[in-house]
Amino acid sequence: MVNKPAVKDLGVDVDTLAWGRSVAADGSGFEVAFTGAWVLVRAVPGAAGALVSVFSHHEWRCFLDGVAKGEFDEAALTR
Repeated sequence: MVNKPAVKDLGVDVDTLAWGRSVAADGSGFEVAFTGAWVLVRAVPGAAGALVSVFSHHEWRCFLDGVAKGEFDEAALTR
């Protein structure tokens, strides 16, 4: 198993990455960027220096599979 790096260890400038965005009507949401072996996720709206989470592509695929199967629907409704 490969140790997961922190964002600062990746050697990328998060402000220059191509971020994909998913935003709800109230303006909240998240952004996703792909860099090498890692998927980066951050909250929207996010100020410069906002927390960025690092996931492997396997973790990202598992998350998307859970979304497709409705595993997070209840959590989204209790928001």
